[in-house]
Amino acid sequence: MKDNLGREINYLRVSVTQRCNLNCVYCGCENPDRDEMTADEIEKAVRAFAKLGINKVRLTGGEPLVRNDITEIACRLRKTDGIKKLVLTTNGVRLFELAQELKAAGVDAINVSLDSLDRENYKKMTGRDALPDVLRGIDRAIECGIKKIRINSVLIRGFNDMQADNLIYYAKDRNVDVRFIELMPFSDAGNNEKLIVKADEILKRFPFLTPVEGTMAQSVAKYYEAEGFKGKIGFITPVSDKFCSQCNRIRLLSTGKIRPCLGYDTTYDIREYLNDEEKLLSVIEKAISSKPAGHNFECAYGNVHAMNKIGG
Repeated sequence: MKDNLGREINYLRVSVTQRCNLNCVYCGCENPDRDEMTADEIEKAVRAFAKLGINKVRLTGGEPLVRNDITEIACRLRKTDGIKKLVLTTNGVRLFELAQELKAAGVDAINVSLDSLDRENYKKMTGRDALPDVLRGIDRAIECGIKKIRINSVLIRGFNDMQADNLIYYAKDRNVDVRFIELMPFSDAGNNEKLIVKADEILKRFPFLTPVEGTMAQSVAKYYEAEGFKGKIGFITPVSDKFCSQCNRIRLLSTGKIRPCLGYDTTYDIREYLNDEEKLLSVIEKAISSKPAGHNFECAYGNVHAMNKIGG
């Protein structure tokens, strides 16, 4: 289905929970809403989205792996008619124990949010000494044969910007892409433009990174490679070089509300219509049609949201 600007919307991000087992400085997990959609409700919603052209689903949170039924949810969605790709974003704390189940459930790719490879710095960033568990989880996911594994890292000046080196070299010996995402204004930490570490700054420090041909216009991430590296390095720049004209996604929050754009508070509640397909499809169509032309992160500082509450 196309929105009112002609963009083909085929990618749904489903937040299955606001809960998290970390407390990252730019996200936070205080006072999560525990009135989460059930596995049945999520399946019904995704089935309706698929009828309107959604073919890729990403499970997010909060932290999706805190749900005891996450592999059941993954299995159901992967079997939904029209869904061709199922991916998941996690902080990796429980990945070691669940990687094999996620693979069996049909998860095609996993993004791991990891902002530091220094144990003390990681603890400072997340509020928990869990880095060894995360690294074991990534290795386990590789062993299980998950097709694609990416590291998503948010660098914050004065917090973990010195970790860019370690993270980049992590991709040298592993078939894992490392992507740097600009800090967005969704927390007290993100409520200061001076804390953003931009792609150009990192590229100047690592001149051996060269653009990957043919990828710059195909993804929200701009990818670079280096001789002798197994993985690639990517940059996602929602603040300094936004890519809204290419946006193909829409969000379903854990409370049953559609959020057409991460940068706006507008939502559409579909939970009451899950047993009325005609009305359900109508509300989804309205939400997709109303998707704004773009966000205003570049001038949004001071308008703070908790990332765990808006679907990551």
